[in-house]
Amino acid sequence: MRVVVDAMGGDKAPREVVMGSVRAAQQFPDDGILLVGDEKVIERELAACGTTPRNITIYHASQVVGMDDPATFSIRQKTNSSITRSVELVASGEAVAVVSAGHTGATVAASTLHLRTLKGVRRPGIAAPIPTRLGTCLVIDVGANIACKPLHLLQYGVMATIYSKYIFGIKNPRVGLLNIGEEDAKGNDLAKETFSLLSNSSLNFVGNVEGREIFDSKADIVVCEGFVGNVLLKFGEGLSMSLLSTIKAEAMKSFWTKLGLFLCKSAFGPLRAKMDFTEYGGVPLLGVNGVCIICHGRSDSKAIQNAVRVALQLSKNKVNEHIVSELEKANVPAANVT
Repeated sequence: MRVVVDAMGGDKAPREVVMGSVRAAQQFPDDGILLVGDEKVIERELAACGTTPRNITIYHASQVVGMDDPATFSIRQKTNSSITRSVELVASGEAVAVVSAGHTGATVAASTLHLRTLKGVRRPGIAAPIPTRLGTCLVIDVGANIACKPLHLLQYGVMATIYSKYIFGIKNPRVGLLNIGEEDAKGNDLAKETFSLLSNSSLNFVGNVEGREIFDSKADIVVCEGFVGNVLLKFGEGLSMSLLSTIKAEAMKSFWTKLGLFLCKSAFGPLRAKMDFTEYGGVPLLGVNGVCIICHGRSDSKAIQNAVRVALQLSKNKVNEHIVSELEKANVPAANVT
């Protein structure tokens, strides 16, 4: 299998992206890595990494989508961008997956346009794992679709269930609906209608989940609209890093607190790793007819390497095929509620 990596996307591109791709190529010698971007720049970065693995090739793309570029503008005007070309290579069958730490909106737009959605899927959704007390909770959607309908959220639950089964190894994932209260009647019209659909589906639906309950592992999956999910994800990321920084700052104020921090070092190491987005690599855009992994804009080589690993996992476990099969068997509501 071959994975396309957008070499020009991300705050630390192209150096960290190329370095991570080299490490991924070394980790998966039987699979290929196709680096897309400015050929001369990529060649220079590969030379800096030492010997280039044989399973790495380059595809030239002359344009780069900036973080400030509107998503639709980048697709229409920058047709030779590294993001667009990367997705096109998957659409043409030259690769099975694309990995990008670049403009999220442009990546979603290009993937939706060129890959199209899987059979039966109305809208794709980004699924991101959030660290919890007992493991992780997969939240979907965290930014692909900010104008959701109840059917979209139902399908998010189905797609995330398949992802959790084949990637996280959870046999019967618990699905919850993000809401402002646990009671069935809580929330706006979207939440109430979605609650009804989820309750009557074949999913292992555990009811409404409040924001604080995500970290108590009440559910393995939480569905929500993309606007709310994106705010939730970024708030959680900022809060976790702020807490760790605050603890360290307070501990440095005296000898005894410094000693206490040193004695707790073995506990804080795993905690920091659990909150480190680079450990997860990237998050999948579920529902498109291909594998698309979206990475954090600040991704380093470790994150890119792990993103390639996730991309290969999705492809080799045939997650998309299982999603299509499950949607065909699911209890799909009538068109008038979609």
